Amino acid sequence: MEMTLEPPDRHHLSAAIGWLGLGNWHEAKLELEKITPQNRNAPAVLLIAYDVNAAARDWGQAADIADRMLEIIRDEPGVWLSLAYAVRRKPGGSIDQARKILARADQKFPGEPMIAYNLSCYECQLGNLEQARDWLDKAMAHGDAKQMRALALKDADLEPLWQEIRGG
Repeated sequence: MEMTLEPPDRHHLSAAIGWLGLGNWHEAKLELEKITPQNRNAPAVLLIAYDVNAAARDWGQAADIADRMLEIIRDEPGVWLSLAYAVRRKPGGSIDQARKILARADQKFPGEPMIAYNLSCYECQLGNLEQARDWLDKAMAHGDAKQMRALALKDADLEPLWQEIRGG
């Protein structure tokens, strides 16, 4: 369902990307608002709109956009990760809700290391350390174990496991 954006919408999207790259999510959002309504659900537009709302820490809006992205680009693991990330942080959201999203994503993408990694984070934060260890082991098995270990040792979500990770 990939659609090619024509000018001027392509220019507005490029400008939004530029503003976002400069750290100015507000100007990026203004550029996205100039895109014609029929092109606002284009995958490229949704991806940048998510990034803009994440930069603005508007997690409710980011979650809504990720929901739309899931309808359109369902076969991208990153979309599921984005939805879980936003749902965890949005008003009324929770780690448990995010965990349920990624549990579904793991069924669809069983070898995706970042899904397993984030499930490890969620289980750890919920106090389920044995499940957190299992997910982290799976992430390391499916991804670059050295890279996953380094990431885990910087991730506050996994702090309860840091001593084990260092020793392992």
